[in-house]
Amino acid sequence: MTANISPRAWLAGLAAMLACICAPGLPAQVVVVPPTLQIGSSNPITAEPPVPRPHSKPCIVPLFDELAFADFTPKVFNYTPPTACPGPWAKVVFTADFTVTAGRQFDRTAAFYLGHASIYYGTTAEPRKTLSPSWHVERDVTDLTSVFKSAQTGEANIGNFVGVSSGVTYDGIIYANAALEFYPIGHDAAAPVTPDIVVPVNGSGGDAGTLNTTSDTISQSLNLPTNVERVYLDIIAQSQSSDEFWYFCVPSDQSSNLESCGNTAFRETEVWIDGQPAGVAPVYPWIYTGGIDPYLWEPIPGVQTLDFKPYRVNLTPFAGLLSDGSTHTVAVSVYNANSYFLATANFLVYQDHGIAKVSGGLIKNTLSMAPTPTIDEDITTGSGPTYTGTVTVGSRRSFEISGYAITSHGRVETTISQTVDFLNKQSFDVSATTEIQNVNQLTKVDSQTTTLGGGESGFVEQHFTYPLAIDFSFLQNADGTFTQTTTSDQQDLVREVNNSGRSPAFVSNLSNHVHATDILYIDANFHITGNTGSQTTQNYRLQTSHGFCWDRTISAASQVLVSVKDGPGCENSDR
Repeated sequence: MTANISPRAWLAGLAAMLACICAPGLPAQVVVVPPTLQIGSSNPITAEPPVPRPHSKPCIVPLFDELAFADFTPKVFNYTPPTACPGPWAKVVFTADFTVTAGRQFDRTAAFYLGHASIYYGTTAEPRKTLSPSWHVERDVTDLTSVFKSAQTGEANIGNFVGVSSGVTYDGIIYANAALEFYPIGHDAAAPVTPDIVVPVNGSGGDAGTLNTTSDTISQSLNLPTNVERVYLDIIAQSQSSDEFWYFCVPSDQSSNLESCGNTAFRETEVWIDGQPAGVAPVYPWIYTGGIDPYLWEPIPGVQTLDFKPYRVNLTPFAGLLSDGSTHTVAVSVYNANSYFLATANFLVYQDHGIAKVSGGLIKNTLSMAPTPTIDEDITTGSGPTYTGTVTVGSRRSFEISGYAITSHGRVETTISQTVDFLNKQSFDVSATTEIQNVNQLTKVDSQTTTLGGGESGFVEQHFTYPLAIDFSFLQNADGTFTQTTTSDQQDLVREVNNSGRSPAFVSNLSNHVHATDILYIDANFHITGNTGSQTTQNYRLQTSHGFCWDRTISAASQVLVSVKDGPGCENSDR
């Protein structure tokens, strides 16, 4: 590796470099259809199940159709509630289908809003010379029912550059369709209890806000009714630019030596109410389809890459405080943000319809203003120079937040006890011709929410675990060419036990696991000349005590789907 080339800069520009071996794109084709489980296909595919739906026939409301994204101007669309299905609804499902024309293009952030409330957030797949990728996403958006009750405008935001930049032509145009499915109440489906109010929390432009540093926030003033009973915040904090590979970052004093980003590899989302800490959300280490090595993610992308899952923070201990009739503020920040994160959130409010005024307040809040990560640097400098050794950053904090509310069914006390653990250990061997950087990271959240009084006594346990292991090797060969070898192992593990007045308790276990490996060959001018050994496998298993079971493993080799296997004991039905 030449001394003036940084592997981190290489990672940042890899998608463009890979695209440079492609011929000009095919003419734009507006073909937006869900992919099928077709062996031999290179279309993006996931092992995840479809959203379970009631058996009733839905009313489908298109949001937009064959919408083209070839610039950075958000597209405005109009929405009107379905007259044939006036509600209440048993379930509301968001669906979208995407296509990128064949050619050259980066992965892009895709964010759809209705009344500025986030209804979808993810990223797009990258095309190739001979591949115009198409894929389908869907999510349960029933909790946003209050947003769907009135006619309003929405915004589809997929910023996408089409043209010539620095002598490189980007010609991949992104197309998308989106719709909402409204399922009426039927004999097999009752109306769920959904939030009465949804308050979007975004940046100044009404969509995801930019967080460049720890002190930056997105915030929203709250003027809520006086009968707030329960409150939640659904958050997405997406890493961008210098923060895209935040799990590779190191202490700033080592960033030049180790050719990596600074501020350590620890990031954490913080939630604030009226300036006091109110909750914590872990940052999921999403890897986009152009990340590290695009061949790793075709046709199976990383965990949640095309459809991010919001993390829900329970703010119910603050319900009594928020019912006092005063103006309050909710804010979101990312600790150690290093230019930059995008953040968006939905504030969900449940009202007590049996009383006009809920009173109450906080009992205890032991959540500190900021985490206090520990850093251990063990880097040896040798001749050349060479840098070898390890860097470890960890954070652990336990806290309890408790509050009470005097409701129509009595005094209800809510206590959230939570432990948040983070550990990132990296090993290095860096010289003028070598960069080996291996990452082992674990994020873990153990939470128990206890409710006492008001006929609602019970508890909910939630356990989130996000393991990530990446072995990255970038070597200069004797003839001046380069070889990059990458193995990535990424998981999303969630266990929930809900004993809130239920007998027996509801238990849910989710495991989403993507393992990928590939070897890239690069010439002396940093042009991709080929790859070999690409293999990706995803296993998705979800089982609940209500009888739902889904277990599917899909495997790909040489950028095509090669197998689909369903696990024993699961019907893989969409019940």
